[in-house]
Amino acid sequence: MVTGLGKKIWDHFEEHLLVWSLMFSVALVFFQIVMRYVFNHSLSWTEELARYLFVWQVWLGASFAVKKRAHLKITMLLDSLHGLPKKVLYLTSLLVWLGISFFLTYSGGKLTLLILQQGQVSPAMRMPMAFAYASVPVGCLLMCVRLVEQIIMEIRTQKPEEEAE
Repeated sequence: MVTGLGKKIWDHFEEHLLVWSLMFSVALVFFQIVMRYVFNHSLSWTEELARYLFVWQVWLGASFAVKKRAHLKITMLLDSLHGLPKKVLYLTSLLVWLGISFFLTYSGGKLTLLILQQGQVSPAMRMPMAFAYASVPVGCLLMCVRLVEQIIMEIRTQKPEEEAE
């Protein structure tokens, strides 16, 4: 188990990446606007980089939302249950979600490697397109880890209403 500084870094990993990438994206877009409207010269690489950073933010944000339990859910059935059945249904939904995330990690990783092997580069910056594609397996892998953490917490947590049963 991670303790001390490592735990603090891990607990806020996605948060820090998201905040710094958002600040960088805002600076890029601001720079693009200044270049376009003040100097009448548009730069294509700033727009492209901001777009790829946004894709990364989406997938990192998905992992962050798992950590914060902030994903949208329909909980009508879950809310109607209590005790062990509720816990079993919730754990089952987390396991299905983990399976889908693992599939996306695996498939996204295969696709990223294929793009890397083919040498595809972005139009403006000429950077490997694998950078943009890698956001899917990295974000989904982080989501898998966060889901495993939630599954472990859910198994370890015993609510008072469950102890009475």
